[in-house]
Amino acid sequence: MTFVITQSCCNDAHCVSVCPVNCIHPTPDEPDFATTEQLYVDPRSCIDCGACASACPVDAIFPAESLSAPLAGHAERNEAYFDGLPVQPEWAATRWPRTLPSGTGLRVAVIGTGPAACYTAQTLLRTTDARVTIIEREDLPGGLVRYGVAPDHPTTKRVSGSFAWIFGHERVTMRLRTEVGRDVSLDDLRATHHAVVAAVGAVEDRRLDIPGEQLPGVIAGGDFARWVNGHPAAPPPDLTSSRAVVIGNGNVALDVARLLAADPDSLPPDLAPHVKAALRRSRVREVVVLGRRGPEHAAYTGSELTALRYLPGVSTVVDDTPGVAGTIEGAGAVGSAAAVRSTGAKAALLQGIERVAVDWSQEPTGRRIVLRFGSAPLEVRGVGRATGVALDAFTINAGLVVTSIGRRGRALAGLPFDESQGTVPHSGGRVVDPTTGQVQPGLYVAGWIKRGSTGGIGANRFDAEETVGALVEDGASGRLPQPTDAPRWRRLLRLG
Repeated sequence: MTFVITQSCCNDAHCVSVCPVNCIHPTPDEPDFATTEQLYVDPRSCIDCGACASACPVDAIFPAESLSAPLAGHAERNEAYFDGLPVQPEWAATRWPRTLPSGTGLRVAVIGTGPAACYTAQTLLRTTDARVTIIEREDLPGGLVRYGVAPDHPTTKRVSGSFAWIFGHERVTMRLRTEVGRDVSLDDLRATHHAVVAAVGAVEDRRLDIPGEQLPGVIAGGDFARWVNGHPAAPPPDLTSSRAVVIGNGNVALDVARLLAADPDSLPPDLAPHVKAALRRSRVREVVVLGRRGPEHAAYTGSELTALRYLPGVSTVVDDTPGVAGTIEGAGAVGSAAAVRSTGAKAALLQGIERVAVDWSQEPTGRRIVLRFGSAPLEVRGVGRATGVALDAFTINAGLVVTSIGRRGRALAGLPFDESQGTVPHSGGRVVDPTTGQVQPGLYVAGWIKRGSTGGIGANRFDAEETVGALVEDGASGRLPQPTDAPRWRRLLRLG
């Protein structure tokens, strides 16, 4: 029997590197890797060795015969990906990372502890003898994995375990509760290190810029994720209404809908006590997920949508608005190669979900998630607090509105910043002055602050490797500036 990669795939391709028969695709060298939702095992060439399952950092790979009902469809999806593709494509050329000789005395500061920062530190430790300072503003490390991944996705959160060794490494100094720009400056780091890598992620939620967005009862998806993950400073959502509206149709939007609609007792037992207590008191029974465009343009992954269909006691329906039915039926078969390989075939995944003409004048009764497409919000209605979301022809009454339309980076004092993109200008990870086009020696970026909020956890591995490759090349060529005040770091943070 073949092995199957399932919905919690992190795309960091550890499984690709250990497969002895080259049956896992797309590989990092193939064009589809940049856009694929997950990786897939070719059942035609899999030899059932299990090496991929052992290497997977998030426990996303299982023998086909052991798949539970919610995961059973992934066997079909893995097989469909290879429809029309050759068996065992050519092996990619071996890539050897650039390294530095020992004894360089290299010191590198990495800002952040999310996946991009951890992949950066990991690559530095494995390819150089650098001493690495990791700086984190929160009380605990983890970044997006700790506070952005839904708590009922424990396998995805498990990727943090593969980074745990970094924080205790003898060449790593980690400083928590330390914010660059408040506790230390970028100039402090540059004076005490040969290089600084900013891997601070995309920390701000994008705004809708519609009237009423600032009303009480409106909360950003990122703030909801931090709250449900137990962040002590996250604002709690208002759960006193029977209906909530989530604006956006990416994975975070579906996470919010799922967590609001689910029976709290079905959620992980280690959920923060105050969060579980609030969800038990919640009056929310219906969650409306508003997509501004049609179902073929949905930003969520197929696996996240499929997970909604297996929520105990919760029905998921599609609001049968004009044009939606034709788009869904014309999208091809669910198990076809097009539905797996084409982002435009997302609509096919809705074929097994009931379509209903929702009567918005009725109060919700049972627990339900409603997917409504082609509906751009015009205004959040309410006097003193949110009471609904206005669309073209009517208003959906709701006491909780969650905005989830993506994230953007925030300027870091001392680094150039592209306000329109929410990223730091760079060339292959090297920070660039946007006015002169000149590389800023010793300054680098990795992750979402580098490329924008696209790609999952695993995409940060190859992003970080590119950045570290540039840093190592600069070190080998003598282009890294020398620290001007090495003892200053210990004085600043009272390390010695």
